[in-house]
Amino acid sequence: MKLLEHIGRFTLLMLNTFKAPESWRALRQNTVNEMYNLGIKSLGIIAIISAFMGAVITIQTATNLESGFIPASTVGFAARQSVVLEFSPTIIALILVGKVGSNISSEIGTMRVTDQIDAIEIMGINSANYVILPKIIAAILINPFLITLSMGISVGGGYIAGVYSGLVSPSDFVYGAKMNFKMYFYFYAMVKTVVFAFIITAVPAYYGYFTKGGSVNVGKASTEAVVAGSVVILLLNYILTQLLLI
Repeated sequence: MKLLEHIGRFTLLMLNTFKAPESWRALRQNTVNEMYNLGIKSLGIIAIISAFMGAVITIQTATNLESGFIPASTVGFAARQSVVLEFSPTIIALILVGKVGSNISSEIGTMRVTDQIDAIEIMGINSANYVILPKIIAAILINPFLITLSMGISVGGGYIAGVYSGLVSPSDFVYGAKMNFKMYFYFYAMVKTVVFAFIITAVPAYYGYFTKGGSVNVGKASTEAVVAGSVVILLLNYILTQLLLI
């Protein structure tokens, strides 16, 4: 019953969030600000994780190809497929729900317990629309750019790790990375990215919006938001994989 209650309240909150805003200019301005806060500020951590993620995938793949019957180009192919189909869209989403999601939940939760959201409502403004919608739109717009960048950095990290460790030649890695590439793989990754971007912002916003009590409960809501967001991402990852790849 608790789960059904959460689903019902979340649905009603989203219906209220996606209503037409009172000021389109304010929405555009807030969305641009949120794109910087939620996306550009996360570039550093995304770049570091992506580079090492690609390097580890390449080294593990290369060291496990002991059979002489498997071409060395398989290393580049496996690195590209792993990064594009799974690691960049999903792992980065899990990292962002921890970094960005906790910030969203804490920010909105603090607004709730300090009566700022009530003050917005008193002024006749749709608080859910004003506070939450710019974050959702910003994430949906900026996350495809972040994930595409992550893919490039991961493959680059794999190239550097594989070539400079002597596990694979530059030509073999590049040939494998380009081999049998289909744009549908990128499309699939972007579909997951957009869906996960919505979860990364909407779920933490929900927990923050309905926070009650003081600062202790804000921290608790933030933790619950990260856990719930991670579980939903993993569940949707399985569902989307079944629908789009199988």
